Amino acid sequence: MDAKTTNGERRHIAIKLWPPSENTRQMLVERMTNNLSTPTIFTRKYGSLSTAEAIKHAKKIEESAFATANQHYEQEPDGDGSSAVQLYARECSKLILDVLKGVSRIEEKEAVISEVDSISRETFFDISKGQRAFIEEDEAQTLLSPLKEPGNSYTKICFSNRSFGLGAAHVAGPILASIKNQLKEVDLSDFVAGRPEAEALDVMNIFSEALECSNLKYLNISDNALGEKGVRAFGKLLRSQSNLEELYLMNDGISKEAAQAVCELVPSTEVLRVLQFHNNMTGDEGAIAISEILMRCPLGIALSEALAKCRNLKKIDLRDNMFGVEAGVKLSEALYKHEHLTEIYLSYLNLEDDGAIAIADALKDSAPLLEVLEMAGNDITAEAAPSLYDCIYRKKRLVKLNLSENELKDEGAIQISKALGDAHEQLKEVDLSQNSIRAAAKIVAQNLVHLPGFKCLNVNGNFISDEGIDELKDIFKECPDKLGPLDENDPDENDYDDKDGGDEDEGSEDELEAKLKNLDVNQED
Repeated sequence: MDAKTTNGERRHIAIKLWPPSENTRQMLVERMTNNLSTPTIFTRKYGSLSTAEAIKHAKKIEESAFATANQHYEQEPDGDGSSAVQLYARECSKLILDVLKGVSRIEEKEAVISEVDSISRETFFDISKGQRAFIEEDEAQTLLSPLKEPGNSYTKICFSNRSFGLGAAHVAGPILASIKNQLKEVDLSDFVAGRPEAEALDVMNIFSEALECSNLKYLNISDNALGEKGVRAFGKLLRSQSNLEELYLMNDGISKEAAQAVCELVPSTEVLRVLQFHNNMTGDEGAIAISEILMRCPLGIALSEALAKCRNLKKIDLRDNMFGVEAGVKLSEALYKHEHLTEIYLSYLNLEDDGAIAIADALKDSAPLLEVLEMAGNDITAEAAPSLYDCIYRKKRLVKLNLSENELKDEGAIQISKALGDAHEQLKEVDLSQNSIRAAAKIVAQNLVHLPGFKCLNVNGNFISDEGIDELKDIFKECPDKLGPLDENDPDENDYDDKDGGDEDEGSEDELEAKLKNLDVNQED
């Protein structure tokens, strides 16, 4: 260290948690080998691998998880790496479970490693960093030269935040045309800012023609003040897309006429998952045109009808879709309007806490007749429990509650069980299986056993002690058929998540190893 460095400067040295050392990575491989080949709650359920098989899979799992986490870390280099460590551990845990389930055997893992190898090659070309600025012909020649290199592997491009003039567009057009067959994601948001309308429309036409007949999954043309003329300038590109999964048209001045043009020019929405359309001035007639796009989506049918027309829906079933947090929040906005819902099935949507909280808050003030609420397999933790409590407490007609395969643990389970009081006379089933619950199982049972119509409590697949199991059986001794099986409970399982917070020396290699050495298959997606 420089001798002139002050004491204050020394105290603020940033220590990175990522990347892990080779020793740490090897330690994790050994840990996963053990998880795959020795008796645990999951190997007893799905079967274990031989030691040789386990070693081979563990190495491949670690390589895949490391590549995923490293890519995440590179996108936020100013961070301390803690989020990359957490992602690394989650990916390992998920892939271990996939292997044990038989979802990903040797052949599929070879494909995973092949994909990991491809990550090492550059796939994302991005010129959006830095100050917003015009780009003209000479600069475009230099800036876009990597895209002309033979054999390049770019599949994603981002030209946002740079304003292309006509000269730069004439440079970009042939380059894009030459690589369009390998492109999957294109971001052209805010790429004609400050240009006269005529020039901007010519630039859009050039890019549209260059990318025509590409096979994109993601297209972002937001922040371009498109209007109807701009939408139609992108007509060749839009018409040629049949596999778009995400389309972004935010802050584009989409009038009624522009919305109708979008509806006309987007021919296929069979696989469309995301249509971001906020901050436009579409009006009612334009919204109807956009709703017609959604009506052509298999997923959009249920959502758009619920949003636009069917406020008398009694049942919504969206299970097993890769929605994610953002879609969960959007769905919650629709639920505020439904007073007649009696059943809602939202399991395995990747809602996480934010999505679950938004939906619970919406249902709290709507759906007074709700009888069935299912939100299994959504990575919900105790953080969402207060909102779930408020929602469940008000649903006096509830018959079935399923929150299995989450991470509520004791804290969350206790809060939710307290919502199920004497007023829930119609409640028959509660499923809190596979939630890393320990002592709270007893409290849950005590709150439910006396309900007159209650039929089944499922707390299987948790970490209840032998003593705790005896207490459960004692609580239900007068009605043992109301307590579900406990054959997959693991009283010896360690809840590693609760042990992570010991050392405050954030950034040390010891902390990193402490986080990773405690990795286990602790959730079933």
